Amino acid sequence: MALVLIALPLSACTQNKVQKIRVAEVTRSIFYAPLYVAISKGFFKDEGLDVELTTAFGGDKTMTALLSGGADVALVGSETSIYVEAQGSKDPVINFAQLTQTDGTFLVARKKTDSFDWDDLRGSTFLGQRKGGMPQMAGEFVLKKHGIDPQTDLNLIQNIDFANIANAFASGTGDYVQLFEPTASIFEKEGKGHIVASFGTESGLIPYTTFMSKESFIKKNGDSVQKFTNAIQKAQSWVEKHSAKEIADAITEHFEDTDPSLIETVVSRYKEQDSFAKDPILDEKEWENLQNIMNEAGELPKHIDHSKLVNTQFAEKAPK
Repeated sequence: MALVLIALPLSACTQNKVQKIRVAEVTRSIFYAPLYVAISKGFFKDEGLDVELTTAFGGDKTMTALLSGGADVALVGSETSIYVEAQGSKDPVINFAQLTQTDGTFLVARKKTDSFDWDDLRGSTFLGQRKGGMPQMAGEFVLKKHGIDPQTDLNLIQNIDFANIANAFASGTGDYVQLFEPTASIFEKEGKGHIVASFGTESGLIPYTTFMSKESFIKKNGDSVQKFTNAIQKAQSWVEKHSAKEIADAITEHFEDTDPSLIETVVSRYKEQDSFAKDPILDEKEWENLQNIMNEAGELPKHIDHSKLVNTQFAEKAPK
């Protein structure tokens, strides 16, 4: 009996052991609201996980952190896993949970217009995103969809660092710019620009931002990956059921320098266009749409089957 009594507390301690997961996000963005909800609402903690979140500020830096062992999980565009695979990696980067399912950028015009038409861009100077990144590829895909060749119909500028694109436009460069929120809404509020279209609405469903890990990490830590995915599913369900204001209130601590009303505006805009994935499953149709967009932009190194770089078993088991 004494041995049993001693064993019980030890067993409980083992079961309650907290697993630390280091996550590197590509940037800090309201676009990733469900992730911050999972943290602030304690969904990770409920699963026995201690999530350490760092911001890498760039897709290349995020992937470097993951490949070098500086992070266990990366939140970044799925195209990065394809680039790594094309380079012949012996430890593939596997997408296991999808967070966003549309492009997150908006077309901002310098001049206000009551009736925008995509043909208005012809002959204009357009500040695009970094070449090879998902924003740039989705942007070019949408332009071509409307009959505009980015290379011949525009004065396309793509050599400005991601962090300086907004500043360049504010300083007078360009007639149009492709921007993420909340910068797009801030510019509109300050009269520096006007949102005229959404690239997310125009480009369709794609695995824009996903959680991924090296295959070796997933094999060794399958239980933790499942718990992580469970927490993300809980957050996605919570976001779907709650208002923009409730979501904004939940994530305000992650955006201390941003006006809460602006956070609500941005969340509402993303909810309206279904940018937040409703579950973590990255299906084959979305994967193929991603590669079609990459191919259209001339950035697809080779076609890679969904089964090669996507593992849906954790997302499919996550309770909804």
